[in-house]
Amino acid sequence: MHILMIAPEPFFEPRGTPFSEYHRIRALTSLGHTVDLVTYPFGQDVTLPGLRIFRSLRPPFMTRIGIGPSWKKAVLDVAVAGTATRRALTRRYDAIHSHEEGGAIGVLLAKLLRVPHLYDMHSSLPQQISNFGYSDGRWLARMFGWLERLMIRESRVVVVICPELETTVRGIDERVPTVLIENAPGSGAMPEAGSGLAVRRALGLGSDTPVVLYTGTFESYQGLDLLYRAMTEVVRERPDARLVMVGGDTAQVETARALVGRLGLQPNVIFTGQKAAEDIPSYLDAATLLVSPRSTGTNTPLKIYQYLRSGRPIVATRLRTHTQVLDDRTAFLAEPTPQAFAAAILEALRDPNAAVTVGERARALAEEKYSEAAYIAKTNLALSTLAGHGREQVARGLA
Repeated sequence: MHILMIAPEPFFEPRGTPFSEYHRIRALTSLGHTVDLVTYPFGQDVTLPGLRIFRSLRPPFMTRIGIGPSWKKAVLDVAVAGTATRRALTRRYDAIHSHEEGGAIGVLLAKLLRVPHLYDMHSSLPQQISNFGYSDGRWLARMFGWLERLMIRESRVVVVICPELETTVRGIDERVPTVLIENAPGSGAMPEAGSGLAVRRALGLGSDTPVVLYTGTFESYQGLDLLYRAMTEVVRERPDARLVMVGGDTAQVETARALVGRLGLQPNVIFTGQKAAEDIPSYLDAATLLVSPRSTGTNTPLKIYQYLRSGRPIVATRLRTHTQVLDDRTAFLAEPTPQAFAAAILEALRDPNAAVTVGERARALAEEKYSEAAYIAKTNLALSTLAGHGREQVARGLA
């Protein structure tokens, strides 16, 4: 197929949805399809066989775009719609593949061109309003809910990244086929054994220092306040423990430093700022254990798949956002309170042998269920369904 893809994100930037888009394109082109990608005017150019990138116009005085809904994103989405329409009217395409709110223009262009539409659903749009803490979110949530229903009902197939989104689609229209494709490849590379020693030296940490590592964004839904408050209890028993925070922009890190200061945790918390994706595996190798304290939302964090592959023990909140992938065999799960999260961290630190066993089970899960071969096969299933082949027939062919 020759596919017109609409991605209303800065492509490429090392964060969740752009990672997912990159690996989706990589899988499509490896299967022999070609992709014309329409995206924002921001981000790094990438080179993949079969991929061409078309960037929308950049509005005056706009140099970047943050994570989450905003008026800037609305303006950029209009620009993306214009660029996508021009591509659709000047080139023949076999299908439209849209990400996130780009599905709105995608379903319209698919109808115009009389080609099938695939909606790549990375999150529930109404849930984004609550995740990002919008105070006037009620009317926005209603509008996004209407938009989400439209995109799902007008698509031939919907790709979802976690089981909870599959449930959302079923609740809107159970007749629409869904394909679950977890974002495992987009989460990053496996750590190389021994690479963490250089990270520990650079951070001034000894080889025996317990390192509790967090990687990712510093957005409110990540539950970082819970993590900092949990660490106040951890250091009472283990004053030698260090929390290493990888991520966050300058303003977010300064805000976090202020909270850590008020909690009296300055000696125990290290902020590295944002790191390149290729540097993250070394930090994982340096870790004693990995944490994901996410407190809201239902999507599985992208970092979880890289955490699994690292083989390090994971401490995570016992919420649907994690339990879609993790259980008590593959992680130390805790209720989303500082006390419970601290207890789980301490449990992992007190019993290194049990922690190693949990980490090994996590790695085995990643190798069995979230491999590259499984990712390619599920992508092929989605495109075959889009082309009108029966799901059962395609599934038999993949078995």
